[in-house]
Amino acid sequence: MASIDNTANTATLGHFGQLVSSSFAAIAAWNDARLTRNALSQLSDRELTDIGLSRDDILSIR
Repeated sequence: MASIDNTANTATLGHFGQLVSSSFAAIAAWNDARLTRNALSQLSDRELTDIGLSRDDILSIR
């Protein structure tokens, strides 16, 4: 009876899966930061001061 060795394919798929997963995580983090910057940009200077931020701080959010 013949047998098939799948260990090499599983390892490759595992690395690919990790790559895809980390790519989705990076995109999600970028989008969260983008949404946060957009929301903060809509606040007045007074509102930003109330929460301890300035307009310059918005640009540094990553």
